[in-house]
Amino acid sequence: MVGSAIVRRLKQSNETALVLRTHDQLDLTDQSRVSAFFTAESIDLVCIAAARVGGIQANDEYPAEFLYQNLLIEANIIHAAWQAGVQRLLFLGSSCIYPRLANQPMTEEALLTGELEMTNEPYAIAKIAGIKLCESYNRQYGVDYRSVMPTNLYGPGDNFDLQSSHVLPALLRKFYQAVLDDADIVQVWGSGEPRREFLHVDDMAAACEFVMNLGSGRYWSVVQTRCSHLNVGTGKDVSIRELAAMIAELTGFGGRIEFDTSRPDGAPAKLLDVSRMSSLGWDAGTSLSDGLAETYNWMRQHWDGITARLG
Repeated sequence: MVGSAIVRRLKQSNETALVLRTHDQLDLTDQSRVSAFFTAESIDLVCIAAARVGGIQANDEYPAEFLYQNLLIEANIIHAAWQAGVQRLLFLGSSCIYPRLANQPMTEEALLTGELEMTNEPYAIAKIAGIKLCESYNRQYGVDYRSVMPTNLYGPGDNFDLQSSHVLPALLRKFYQAVLDDADIVQVWGSGEPRREFLHVDDMAAACEFVMNLGSGRYWSVVQTRCSHLNVGTGKDVSIRELAAMIAELTGFGGRIEFDTSRPDGAPAKLLDVSRMSSLGWDAGTSLSDGLAETYNWMRQHWDGITARLG
């Protein structure tokens, strides 16, 4: 989803020549193939949007894959890019890098100041390693490798698989399916009390382009050598209970919403401090209500394909 949004954004400029590969064409966990790719191509800027991602259930069921595969992807790309002489690189992380009980909103300096949320600790550790890889290559080799930490992303092309998706697309699918089935109840994981921030994927793509185009002096004027990442979000959050109510209204569901407290909540809150990005001149432009409506319409338009693929 994120990579596709970045490609859509960059294709609007005729000045950018994109070098793209699908997963089938290039396995990023294969070091030799990644190295050969960079050797064969002439690349001057890399954006790492590829990752093994998923919601609470997927993270809980596949912790080894989430840690191992994400470490391989970022390590292979960053090292091969440096070997090929790439001077500029952008690494996409996640807001889960911050401690579970970090002060809200979470500033960039909160990194490594406390225990991580256990439900996604392996993924968070991999993303923290990616940030530190970029910082280490900057310090040792003098390259300009940057990192951005998005909050929870959603939008067209999202993953609607109830076994592996994040909370927003999962709820969209649950409520829409309930409407189609004329069901009386929709069950939501957890207590509904945790608060989450959501950023439309097209806003994230715009933020990536913005950060990639910042001059070195401007970028490094607001970050530090060993705290070099930037938070990207809206600066606003909602509770899962509030989100469920918004989606129920959007989809026309008139039944009862039940919260399954036997299921994990995850971190109690994950609101990003986005003051650094704002000071640089970038702010998100899509409201949650508008983004939800767009994503819901996209899901409905692709419903047959989604249900046929995911069951």
